[in-house]
Amino acid sequence: MPEDSQLQRQTPDSLMLFGFWYRALPSNQLGRGKLTKAMLLETPLALGRDRSGKPFALRDACPHRGMPLSCGRLDGVQVECSYHGWRFDAHTGQCTLIPSLVADQKLKIDRIYAGSYPCEERDDFVWVFIPDPGPAGAGFTKASPAPAPAPEVPKFSDGYRLAFLTADLPCSVDHGIIGLMDPAHGPFVHQAWWWRTRHSIHEKQKNFEPIPYGFRMSAHTPSSNSAPYKLLRLYADADSITTTIDFVLPNMRSEIIRVGRYWFSSLTTVTPITRSHCRIDVVAAWNIFRWVPFAPAMLKFVFAKFVEQDRRTMELQSEGLRHNPHLMLIDDADRPAKWYFGLKQAMLDVKKNGGEFRHPMTGPVTLRWKS
Repeated sequence: MPEDSQLQRQTPDSLMLFGFWYRALPSNQLGRGKLTKAMLLETPLALGRDRSGKPFALRDACPHRGMPLSCGRLDGVQVECSYHGWRFDAHTGQCTLIPSLVADQKLKIDRIYAGSYPCEERDDFVWVFIPDPGPAGAGFTKASPAPAPAPEVPKFSDGYRLAFLTADLPCSVDHGIIGLMDPAHGPFVHQAWWWRTRHSIHEKQKNFEPIPYGFRMSAHTPSSNSAPYKLLRLYADADSITTTIDFVLPNMRSEIIRVGRYWFSSLTTVTPITRSHCRIDVVAAWNIFRWVPFAPAMLKFVFAKFVEQDRRTMELQSEGLRHNPHLMLIDDADRPAKWYFGLKQAMLDVKKNGGEFRHPMTGPVTLRWKS
């Protein structure tokens, strides 16, 4: 499929990739003793914490009559449906009690399951693994474990600080992701006195290389037309400051800045909530400027400024997309977006037909653009 047409003909199955970990909600939104609703990939979830504080995720629908389990009661071990009192193990979803059964009714309730999902906590966020959907109309059985642990922000020392920011975007996950990796919008969207302006636009050249299920902007010196770069010189000479940026399916952009023994890293995800609504979550960890008072608050201020500018841009873009305009991707600035669509299509092909994952990049590439 030509690259441009992938922006035109989006279908429900190509908008969302199943079989991956996704951030569900910040940890501070999940208290003990209560159930919380969330939505991932149009999958309704009921989340909570067991007695020990460990998070869990169930499908937010009782397998009896479909009542949302998030309306029920949590005793720290089991979730009780508010409609007929059916109880389910909070982690496995296995049914443990049906109050309406009488003694001589031999229903094997241990064979009944509410949908359950692997659930882990990383870097102040609760992650949920959303597997590939089963046959339409099929019930749930005991869930399989996730094939790998949930992702986390890269860290390079024991002592560090952590901050996060989250915001809803009124667009599909595809537009959210290619907006995230777009290198040319910065001078026009991200306006601030401490950042670059359109007057500082100049030609840039970056090297990219394929990595498993993604691509990497190879280690390079950060852009010189922004105040944060100049601030980093307090720690080291310009030539010793390096930035590496990765994108990996389904939705993860990681950035690592190294300044000698000091470092800053972030893991940004764009999570599909529905076909027309996604959410961006930015989590950063660092040991640089740890002595600065209120550093997390200042970093969140910077993140909030950028994310709000991106959110507003997506909001305005959605008005234009409503009328199905012809869209196009260009070289070289839009090549990462083309790689994203190629990676996604390759993953969908493997899920549908099996076989080997065919990476859209055959080797290292150098791209040039102005920003």
